[in-house]
Amino acid sequence: MDEELRRQARQARKRKGLVIVNTGNGKGKTTAALGILFRAWGRDMRVCMLQFLKHRNASFGENKAARKLGIEIQPTGDGFTWTSPDMDETVARARHGWEMAQARIGSGTYDVVVLDEFTYPLHYGWLDTQEVIAWLREHKPPMLHLVITGRYAPEPLIEFADLVTEMRMVKHPFQEQQIRAQPGIEF
Repeated sequence: MDEELRRQARQARKRKGLVIVNTGNGKGKTTAALGILFRAWGRDMRVCMLQFLKHRNASFGENKAARKLGIEIQPTGDGFTWTSPDMDETVARARHGWEMAQARIGSGTYDVVVLDEFTYPLHYGWLDTQEVIAWLREHKPPMLHLVITGRYAPEPLIEFADLVTEMRMVKHPFQEQQIRAQPGIEF
């Protein structure tokens, strides 16, 4: 980074709540979001995560850790929604999850909100991307950090975000060695 740019940034002391998107086909999108959540919680910031695919009875490693630490993680989905036997229910859960997200984002209660796997309802058209962005422009508190994860982030969301990271798979133990997902590593 240019030294003059660093100097100008230090002088400006500009701050804002960022919109962060972790997308791509590689592993680590949720893990990176949990890192932000955990780091912010460690700084006494008010944090929560809504999980748009995981079932409301989910008991993955991050859910168990969050309960032990007193961090709010709320699953809102019905599992792997693209194989759902009841797509109407799946879509209804995504919309209900978005209503829950709107309430948390607009409440002023949180410093960091993570919408885990939120790109899927946008990608599959269960929620309108432009309407979501318009709502965020109008209602997201200026200092709230919003983290959105999932594959297939729509281009308008990428343009709206302040920070976008694309995870790219280089090598995967399942494809290379037929090793299935392991507790504590993937879930």
